[in-house]
Amino acid sequence: MTHDPMTPPQVERALREYGALLAAHGITWGEPPLGYVRMMPFLRFPPVAGRMAHGPDLDAAFRDALDGEVPRGLVVLRLTPDGRRLEHGPARPLLSPGAVPVVLLVDSALPGPVEVTAGGVPYAIAAGGARLLDVTTATTLTVDGEAVDLSGLTRPARAARLRLRAGFPCRWSVTSRDGQGWYPDGAPERRDNDDVPFFHGDDLVLAVPAEPVAIRVTRGMEYDVAETTVVPREGEETLVGLTPQRLYDAAARGWYGADLHVHLNWAGDLVAGPAEAAAAQHGEDLHVLNLVAGNVAGDRVYDLEALRHWAGRDLPWSDAGHVARMGVEYRNDLFGHVHVFGIAAPPAVCHTGFGADADWPPNGTVCGDLREPRAVLGYAHPFHGPVSSPEDVVAGGARNCSGRALVVDAALGLVDGMEVLHFSDLSATPGTAEVYRRLLGAGNRLAALAGTDAMLSFTRQDTVSSPPGWERVYARVDGPLGADSFAEAVRRGRTFATTGPWLELTVDGLGPGETLNLDGGETVTVRARTVGPEVEHLEIRTADGVTAEGPGPEITVSLTVDAPAYVVAVARGGAHPRSPGGRAYAHTSPVHLDVRGRHVARPEDVRWCLRWLDLLDELIRDRARLHTRAQLRDHLDLVEKARAVYESRL
Repeated sequence: MTHDPMTPPQVERALREYGALLAAHGITWGEPPLGYVRMMPFLRFPPVAGRMAHGPDLDAAFRDALDGEVPRGLVVLRLTPDGRRLEHGPARPLLSPGAVPVVLLVDSALPGPVEVTAGGVPYAIAAGGARLLDVTTATTLTVDGEAVDLSGLTRPARAARLRLRAGFPCRWSVTSRDGQGWYPDGAPERRDNDDVPFFHGDDLVLAVPAEPVAIRVTRGMEYDVAETTVVPREGEETLVGLTPQRLYDAAARGWYGADLHVHLNWAGDLVAGPAEAAAAQHGEDLHVLNLVAGNVAGDRVYDLEALRHWAGRDLPWSDAGHVARMGVEYRNDLFGHVHVFGIAAPPAVCHTGFGADADWPPNGTVCGDLREPRAVLGYAHPFHGPVSSPEDVVAGGARNCSGRALVVDAALGLVDGMEVLHFSDLSATPGTAEVYRRLLGAGNRLAALAGTDAMLSFTRQDTVSSPPGWERVYARVDGPLGADSFAEAVRRGRTFATTGPWLELTVDGLGPGETLNLDGGETVTVRARTVGPEVEHLEIRTADGVTAEGPGPEITVSLTVDAPAYVVAVARGGAHPRSPGGRAYAHTSPVHLDVRGRHVARPEDVRWCLRWLDLLDELIRDRARLHTRAQLRDHLDLVEKARAVYESRL
């Protein structure tokens, strides 16, 4: 980490501490349960990572999860009774002599133990065992005393230079034909969820091989992708002027996009300073950035020093079109995580339930304490796959960050929204959206939010190393953009969440978050419209399901309203370079249709929430780590208060 002039002394001291943790412990920073993080840069989340058993032998579990695949960046040394072989991708081109780091997986199929020595350090590999090693191409590697040749991992290449210029900060990708990414001096070697190398900035110079290189530039989801291929001359500098074209201009319409869940530091392979966040926000043209302080598995809350210094104030790189704030992610792995934007002071409680700590106070109590007049609270990554019934989430009680307390806190008005889009629910029919619509149908008024959980301290870690803002929540703001005006728009539910497509919804001219007061029996006109090359399907939904659908870009339906209802719009589509998450998806907050002053309260959805509370009651009694009867009573009292709210809606 280099000195950042934007970094105050107390934050710089904290970053130095993180650097010491990285140097001493590697990518886990000494957080004991994070041993598997060493393997995660090579495992797709969730399909491949889900196959990895987090048992005592993580290296063997990693080998088994790969199932013979050799992902980019990994070198595998296979030891078999027939001999040994080295498996890897194309040789890495080197512009000057030197050693490069290598992540080496030793995979033994031998019937007996073997000793592998790397750089003079011996490692015992059990029969049929595996070992993950960090080495370099210059490391002396032997197997039972016999040398293994690593020279084929690299090749010499002639050097040239590129100057990249778009006219404003962008996200760039420069790749040679072997898939190797190239970066300016000092830029972290980042790769996104699609394994595409990237860095941010403008008018940048970088060294590349004097051979064909592909250049791609974009600027977040409001821009298309511009691409070209050049063959730079050896020893010369080649200027590449390339500018991405806008697909839509949200700010011109009064809408501003935010990523409400980004970590500056949370373990990882580097220590990220404020300059990294500034470059990413401007390079992605992300209007609002919420950098959250949070713990990993113990008492240390990463970036708490930055929160203490900047709480309630814009971060130094904010301007008229970009607002950055320090926030917090309150974390309890049994009941759920909550992110807070616009907080004025560090909270008294940042986490519960880690180590020997009790799962207390309840999430609802903490949320009540966090509800400052200008703060916005939302449940983060609440559900991780399909959800057809409350049993899919609440039963079992695994500590997997699911938002099990959300059904309580929504009923009691303790949170403003939930992440309908997040990194761990990327299926074609996300369960998070299903729960969201159940909660709306049961009478809860929640905004659709988005947060990527991007971690700037990871350069390659599946979704968390993708750039901030690859999922966004757009909010319609009254007047100039600011932290307060954006938070107010979110509180009013004037939002939609998206991986890229622009999505509009109106009911008789009213948009998300607004209420149409009816007498009953009236017919209203509902319109949905989308912009984005990846959109394949558009639908209008009420609590009863899909009311109208089509390929888009616009659909209209007349709806007769006899009972209270809500209306949302949903857009879907396939993968597109604008969305590192792998699919196109957008979901609006609702337009509320009240009838004679009554909100929607669909009995089926209310009973669904009551069943959830029954299961949550059992979970608290059986699985919560509580030290006193009073702590148990605090949890159960909130459940009963929520139950009374839902029963009053029947």
